[in-house]
This record gives sequence, C-alpha cells and structure tokens, in this order.
Amino acid sequence: MAVPEWVVREAAPHEDYTIELVFADGQHRVFDAAPLLEESFYKPLRQLPRFLSARVECGTVVWDDDLDIAPETLYERSRVA
Repeated sequence: MAVPEWVVREAAPHEDYTIELVFADGQHRVFDAAPLLEESFYKPLRQLPRFLSARVECGTVVWDDDLDIAPETLYERSRVA
C-alpha cells in the first residue's frame, strides 16, 4: 500500500515560527505557523521554547501537550522550499 504524499517524515521548527518539512513524496516544504498561532487552540505554541519542541510522530508534527497539526494541512498550506 502506498504512503500518502502528505505524510511528514522530518520536521525542523525555527525561531520565526516556520517549520521545515520533508514529506513522504520527498518534497521539502516550509510551513508558516504564525497565522495558525492566532487561533486559541494553538495559543500555547506562541511560547517559543514550546514551539521549538515540535517533533514528528505518526506522520505529522506534534508537541508534548497533545497539540498537533493535520499532515494534510501542513502539506496544503506550505510552500516548496
């Protein structure tokens, strides 16, 4: 069974609230998380140390406090690096 293109393989968060991503299809993309952090659900990630603790788990980007971003959203709202 083929892996969907939007599955995240690698993620590197940066201090400007962007995340460099590598997807299952090999694409390197950059996601700007700043607009998302305006939503109350993601407010805790405005704290830079917390944002920078992002990691890949189960094919998407997650944080310790049970926050994540859907991999489809990361793919669709990111730009090619």
